[in-house]
Amino acid sequence: MTDARALQARLDRQRQAFAAEPLPSAAIRRDRLARLARMTRHHREEIAQAIHQDVGHRAEAETRLAEVVPLLLAIRHTRRHLKRWMTPRRAAVPWRLKPGRARLYRQPLGVVGIIAPANYPWSLALMPALDALAAGNRVMIKPSEQTPTTSALLAELVERYFAPEELQVVTGDADIGRAFAALSFDHLLFTGSPRVGRKVAQAAAANLTPVTLELGGKAPAIVADDADLTHAARRIAFGKWLNAGRTCIAPDHVLIDAARLPAFIEAIRGVVKDFYPHGTASDDYSAVPGDATRSRLERLLDEARDHGCRVIELGERLELGHGAKLPPTLVIDPTANLAIMQEEVFGPWLPVIGVRDFDAALAKVADGPSPLALYAFTDDPGRRWRLLEQTRSGGVVFNDTLWHYTVPALPFGGIGESGMGAYHGEAGFLRFTHQRSVFLQARHNAAGLLDPPWRRWWLRLLGL
Repeated sequence: MTDARALQARLDRQRQAFAAEPLPSAAIRRDRLARLARMTRHHREEIAQAIHQDVGHRAEAETRLAEVVPLLLAIRHTRRHLKRWMTPRRAAVPWRLKPGRARLYRQPLGVVGIIAPANYPWSLALMPALDALAAGNRVMIKPSEQTPTTSALLAELVERYFAPEELQVVTGDADIGRAFAALSFDHLLFTGSPRVGRKVAQAAAANLTPVTLELGGKAPAIVADDADLTHAARRIAFGKWLNAGRTCIAPDHVLIDAARLPAFIEAIRGVVKDFYPHGTASDDYSAVPGDATRSRLERLLDEARDHGCRVIELGERLELGHGAKLPPTLVIDPTANLAIMQEEVFGPWLPVIGVRDFDAALAKVADGPSPLALYAFTDDPGRRWRLLEQTRSGGVVFNDTLWHYTVPALPFGGIGESGMGAYHGEAGFLRFTHQRSVFLQARHNAAGLLDPPWRRWWLRLLGL
């Protein structure tokens, strides 16, 4: 794939296939999803090895947990409910238009484009693809150029399991990515940073292509004074240091009562020792790839140190042949003007900020940009309700982190700065579906009573 014309040719081929079969049956769609599951299940070891090679180090168990299992669960859920989702819905008709009938027909959009990121190169390419395929669309995927081994494997396996008119993968550099975003898809989904997301949205706007943007953000974790510190530390540590913090819904920073901050630090120390007994040398701790990524993270940490923040490194930096293992690191009480509190960390640094109380933490969250995820540790129903009432976020998890992503029936998506639109489950099916309005008028009906000439007494009688 070397130029825009070749990309356009691929798109045209999928459009022609869609025109020839605009309403694939439930059986055809289920078969496509079954092949997607089979492709992932049968090649999970190759997938794990490819990601390991691209990242520098990632445990196979982590790849299965974060990329393979959620995809297979989502496919199973979708296949189970697909026929019901496809069924036309009745719509209520005003009495003046009866006995006319109204229906909503759920029809595919056409060809869907997906631009996938580097942090979870398998699941974040194929999770939206499964929703688009379930909705009856044709799909083109542009995986990240930062994961060349995984992208090549994805392209190879998709070509083996699918016809190019059904699903295909376009590999290439950033120039190919820009050309891909400029194609006239019927829908375009992008997962990545807000900076690139804005560019993708601008490129899509030229074609009036609707977009779904999954952009992450600074996901706060609030630890209330009634929370069990050991439990909170354990769940925050799991969510933060999975994939070395390179998760769009990872806890970005912690807000905790200032009086409990020292105890929380000690609890985090203990959890990190439990999770990674050999420190960064532990096989279960992932590397951070890319010189640019590591330089950005070092810049955030250096600025925090220069401004007097207490920095607690819970391990040693470990250089690898490709990538490096950066230790879990706490940054205590950084001020709001520091870059580490302005940018999404997207790495193993965890700012921990002491606040006056739970309400002060809520106020901080409400004053900031809406994150993709919000976590809170409290058993108080009143506090939970206030959080839901006073803040905005893509999703909320109480007393844990991350797991809402793996619930197939929950929509996944951002709001405001963290993106627009949601997918997963029925929400994903509808994201890539046109709900076509159909009204069927009866041969004998009362609609003629609304024909002119209009008389005021008659309009009043009809309640108009």
